[in-house]
Amino acid sequence: MACWVAVDLARQSLEIRNDAPSGSRDAPPSVAAPDALVYACAISSGLNGIGELDGSGCTPSGWHVIRAAIGAGNPRGAVYRGRRFTGEVFTPELALEHPERDWILTRILWLSGREPGINRGRNARGERVDSLRRYIYFHGTPSTEPMGVAASHGCIRLRDDDLLRLFAEAMPGTPVLLHP
Repeated sequence: MACWVAVDLARQSLEIRNDAPSGSRDAPPSVAAPDALVYACAISSGLNGIGELDGSGCTPSGWHVIRAAIGAGNPRGAVYRGRRFTGEVFTPELALEHPERDWILTRILWLSGREPGINRGRNARGERVDSLRRYIYFHGTPSTEPMGVAASHGCIRLRDDDLLRLFAEAMPGTPVLLHP
């Protein structure tokens, strides 16, 4: 069976599951049976909390799909800007040279919202809430960044090993539920 991804934003955790997708942005999925849980790991989501507005720095909720998988074949620690590999590989020395950067490393799994008016297009007030156009990703982060606590600018950060496992399991088109 194809997998799907459940992200618990309150617990800062991610599950790759192979049971039937369930839950909603307001109701978490049922607990995965042991044989349905493919992989689990800690994440770090938006420091500003949960929200869908463009420019909020929040992590959106609801049903999404992985729209694009970027970086196959690039080295661990590959540095991305604008979804393109810069040719750099992250090192502590590179971090010292560029302390202002929000590092996007190793791979990118770009999310697209599936709920019009919630995380796709514009809401009822005409404000943009589109996860795809907000450039919400799963991506790698330096090992010095905290995991298991909200600390990102809205994306979902993972350790390299966890991101590489997710990248191998979750192809473009994979459903993703982000829930509180």
